[in-house]
Amino acid sequence: MFKKLLSSILLLFISLTFCAQQKYTIISGKIIDSLGIVKNANIININNNQGTFSNDEGLFRIFVAIGDSIQISSIQHVSQKIKVEKRIFEEKNIEIKLKLSTFILDEFELKRHNLSGRLGIDVKDVPKDKKDSLLRAVMDFSKIKMNAPQDEDYTDKRVRPQIVNVDPNSRFVGAGATASIPFKYSERLWALRKDFAFKKAFPYKLISELGDKFFFDDLKIPLDNYFHFLEYCNPLGIEQLHKKGKLLEVIKILKDESISYLKIIKNE
Repeated sequence: MFKKLLSSILLLFISLTFCAQQKYTIISGKIIDSLGIVKNANIININNNQGTFSNDEGLFRIFVAIGDSIQISSIQHVSQKIKVEKRIFEEKNIEIKLKLSTFILDEFELKRHNLSGRLGIDVKDVPKDKKDSLLRAVMDFSKIKMNAPQDEDYTDKRVRPQIVNVDPNSRFVGAGATASIPFKYSERLWALRKDFAFKKAFPYKLISELGDKFFFDDLKIPLDNYFHFLEYCNPLGIEQLHKKGKLLEVIKILKDESISYLKIIKNE
C-alpha cells in the first residue's frame, strides 16, 4: 500500500515538474544606455532567483514566465524593473535602456591656511584640542602602582550553585512512557520531497554553472528545446552525476548527445 502511495506521489511530482518547466521560456535581450551598450549588467528574475550578466555586446539570455519581474542593475546606472508581459514572452526578445546615474557631492568650504610647509614650525601653530587634552589627563595611569597587593576575593564555600537538570528525558525515567512517531514514513517522504526539489531546480542550476553560451552557441541547442534536451539526456543519469559533483562527465554526455539530438529534431 505504501509503495503505491509513494509511486503516486512521485508521478504527481514529476508531472508538476514538467508542467512548471513548460510555462518557462528563455528570452534574449540587449541592454543599452544613451552612450551605447552596457556590459556586465546584472539581470535577475526576482520570482525564481535566477540571474545572469550581459556580455561585451550587451546581450543576455534568461528564463522567464508570464508575470515574472526582471531587475536590471549596473554601476553608474539607475536600477530598472520590468514585468514580463505576454508580448515579451511570445516575442522572446527585449531591449532595455538604462538611465545614467548622476552623483552630486556635498558642498564643502575651502579655507586658506597659513602653513609654511616646514613640519617643525607648522606643528607648533596647530591649535590644541581641549577635549583631547582632558581625555589624556584622565587616562594617564603612569602614577598608579601596578604591583600593589590586592585583597584576596572571598567566596563562601558553603554557597553552592543550584543544580540544573538539562536532561529532557530524565523526568520520564521509570515512568514506563514510550515515544510515538506521528509520521511513520516521514523520512521517506522528506527524501522524496528533497529529490523533487532537486529535479525542479536542476535545469536552472545547470545552465547557471555551464552558461547559456555552452548550450545555445556551442551545442547549438534551440532556445525552446532546452528542457526537452535535458529530458533526452536524463536516462544517461546526468542528474545523479551532477549530484555527485561529476560535472565533467555531465559535460561529456551533453556534448555527445547533442549531435544525435540535433539530427532527430532536424528530421522531425
